[in-house]
Amino acid sequence: MIKYYNRKENKYEIERVAGEKYLNWSYCSPVGKGLVELLLKKKLFSKLYGYYCDTKISSRKIKVFIDDLHIDMSKYDRTYDEYSSFNEFFIRTLNSKARLIPENNNALISPCDGKISAYQDINLNDLVQIKGFTYSLKELLQDNEIYKLYQGGTCLIFRLCPTDYHRFHFVDDGACDDTTKINGHYYSVNPIALKSVKKLFCQNKREWSVFHSDNFDDIIYIEVGATCVGSIIQNYNPNSKIKKGEEKGYFKFGGSTVILFLKKDAAKINDDILAQTQLGFETSVIMGEEIGLK
Repeated sequence: MIKYYNRKENKYEIERVAGEKYLNWSYCSPVGKGLVELLLKKKLFSKLYGYYCDTKISSRKIKVFIDDLHIDMSKYDRTYDEYSSFNEFFIRTLNSKARLIPENNNALISPCDGKISAYQDINLNDLVQIKGFTYSLKELLQDNEIYKLYQGGTCLIFRLCPTDYHRFHFVDDGACDDTTKINGHYYSVNPIALKSVKKLFCQNKREWSVFHSDNFDDIIYIEVGATCVGSIIQNYNPNSKIKKGEEKGYFKFGGSTVILFLKKDAAKINDDILAQTQLGFETSVIMGEEIGLK
């Protein structure tokens, strides 16, 4: 059972988890853990499942997935029967009325839909994955220089579950460098897995880039793959002018993670998000929602 904070209604809710019984068995039982290490964390498994999700036959899953997990399709630009495959549905795009991007230049927005954990005044060698498990930014980036600039800064972790809108966006006007790709495993990023796999973010496939924000200094964007995520697709133009809210890319099928690193004092994250993180709860947010101020 995963409990999170709904900031709009000021209450805690229980997350609907796709394949929760499977996740508990895979990451909590001896046999399941063995299968994860032998097969499920491997690229081949996620790649094969990704191929299946690109086929016409996979479209049969769409209606059941929507009904079982109560997905509101009114904010998307197509109805469920207009998608030719499950992956086409999974990377669905929003309609023009679904999101309003704040025009205030001082407002830091969420880059995606998901559950956020926020940490300020970070120690680069002791970043929190989940209670009891930490990792370092140097390990995460596999870079010997740039990580040093973020000591005392802010780390924002956005967990996207399979039911979420799976495109990620830019949080401000600016320009973004090219993407660095790091090969790795495909562990699930669900809290069930985070509690059992040390330094999971540093083990999984990931991509990162530096976004030169007009209002929040240089931000490190990291996209982390997960089990059954066939691809991380970047569709922005490197080193060209970007507008706040513009799409950066998307994940194909599976739960995934976006991590942002901001420099010290670049932004003040909203108090409710910080408070819930301290209490051990993620907060639900949507792309374009204000999560902090300059």
